[in-house]
Amino acid sequence: MRYVIFFLVLFVSQSCISKTNFEKYFEDQSMRVDFNFNGNADKEDIRLVKITKEPFWGGSKVNLKDELKYGEYKFEIIDLKTKELIYSKAFCTLFEEWQTTLEADSVFREFPQSVLFPLPRKPFICSIYSRNKEGKFEEIFNYEIDPEEYSVNSEIVQFPYSKILDNGDPSTKVDLVFIAEGYTADEMGKFEKDAKKLIDYLFSFEPYNSVKDKFNIWLVKSESEESGTDIPGKDIYKNTILNSNFYTFGSERYLTTEDFFAVKDVASVVPYDNICILVNSEKYGGGGIYNHYCITSVDNALSNEVFIHELGHSFAGLGDEYYNSSTAYNDFLNLEIEPWQPNLTTLVEFDLKWKSMISEETPIPTPREEQFQRIIGVYEGGGYVSKGMYSPFMDCRMKTNKAEGFCPVCKDAIMKMILQKTE
Repeated sequence: MRYVIFFLVLFVSQSCISKTNFEKYFEDQSMRVDFNFNGNADKEDIRLVKITKEPFWGGSKVNLKDELKYGEYKFEIIDLKTKELIYSKAFCTLFEEWQTTLEADSVFREFPQSVLFPLPRKPFICSIYSRNKEGKFEEIFNYEIDPEEYSVNSEIVQFPYSKILDNGDPSTKVDLVFIAEGYTADEMGKFEKDAKKLIDYLFSFEPYNSVKDKFNIWLVKSESEESGTDIPGKDIYKNTILNSNFYTFGSERYLTTEDFFAVKDVASVVPYDNICILVNSEKYGGGGIYNHYCITSVDNALSNEVFIHELGHSFAGLGDEYYNSSTAYNDFLNLEIEPWQPNLTTLVEFDLKWKSMISEETPIPTPREEQFQRIIGVYEGGGYVSKGMYSPFMDCRMKTNKAEGFCPVCKDAIMKMILQKTE
């Protein structure tokens, strides 16, 4: 009993210290740094666009430093006077995906990007790092910022919004914001119905079902001039609030938007941890980018399945486990190093992954045979390639839409992310 009391006191003390650190360094608002990535397959550069304040901070006030080491990029906020690291977060981008396409071998392009963090009370340095081919982070940008010199973002439009699941303080919950894309003013009732359908499906799966009380759900009714989305392969173009489109990088089913500033402007009317974009279309497709956004069409027979798969990417940093489907990418993952995605391994540093979850009787690598159908193992194939990359289960929602659910390794990764944002 004394040990329980000791650890309880220790936990409370650490929580109080963390909250004190938040109050010492931050206001209960956000600061946003908008910039553009410029480059090609071999080069990248950052051009600063705008720095603004936003009214809400929806993230944790305790876990201020990203310890998971995911993502292709990360940013750090460093107090200018003390040089202390006071906040950090990893993320991925559409730009780094484009860098692996054939187009990037011959042309330069520009992609908008944005980072959001709690509003510092005093001048600070914002540093951005890129993961190199060896898997190490290298600084590519830093800028000194005095928060007193900036005002609230004038681009924010006060779209109507509602909170349809309210479990309390955003700083201790996972706040998912659902944004309407390609819905006209007359279709907002449909948007609410579509969102609720996807949300109900999400919470029918573990681990989400068991920890539903750790989530808040927001709907932002961001109306578009026209219904639908761009389908360039069929010469269909629509005037929508977020300028989304299918055929990203030549892939018919890859649904995205490059207009990330518009996405952030719409989302900013509420506190959030993760952005979910619902596109008013019956065409199959979607996309998910870690700490960027999750996007899916809503009227396809497989929209539910696409949604939870893409949220696995954007929220939990999970990698694709399929390996027999064509993609637009060239050497997307380096097979010579351990990938950062928690559900993929090259066995280079397998001790960092799910090795402890494997039974001693299970062979490594594990053959894709019926006897191992429900066994955690190391199955060759994943990350778009059939050789040299391994995944933890024969089938999982990060591999196919027909899997019963997420495998134990992916469930563990999702739960770890939930706890980081809520504990």
